[in-house]
Amino acid sequence: MDEHWSVAAHRHFTAAGVRQVAYVPDAGLTRLIERCREDNAIETVMCATEEEGIGLAAGAWLGGQKAAVLMQSSGVGNTINAIASLITSAHFPMFTVVTMRGQWGEGNPWQVPMGQAVRPVLEAVGVKVFQADSADDVAPMIEAGLRMAFSTDQAVAVLVSQRVIGSKVWVADKTEGGQ
Repeated sequence: MDEHWSVAAHRHFTAAGVRQVAYVPDAGLTRLIERCREDNAIETVMCATEEEGIGLAAGAWLGGQKAAVLMQSSGVGNTINAIASLITSAHFPMFTVVTMRGQWGEGNPWQVPMGQAVRPVLEAVGVKVFQADSADDVAPMIEAGLRMAFSTDQAVAVLVSQRVIGSKVWVADKTEGGQ
């Protein structure tokens, strides 16, 4: 693959008419966030919590615009009530890209439970989930997910596997007072 997946993802956002991007900062999403921030046609909003992004997506749709929400898997749990009560019940389209933790090579035990729960929890509240397990899968899944979300008023999530973004090493502080 000649380009980072975020370049194609941004191109698909533009082609789909995404005008707002809500995000919680995450290392795996840095390049996509930067591309969106540099694009004068896209308003980027850094959120304090992931559920703020869900509200932004609903508000954007009510205002005649399309939005995307970017987050790490550890924040998905924060969004479930907002998705179930607002997005699913009101049949708003929603598109999100979720970078995964708690999968392949995870070094932080705190990331594993939510990483394993993301897909079944999202599916339980009616979100259509696509899992990109290679860098080559990400862009076509984003393109298809955007089309599905905004053509059929569905909630769609593209999960970007930890194999794509890379595993992180975490070392607990085992010095005196660290545990």
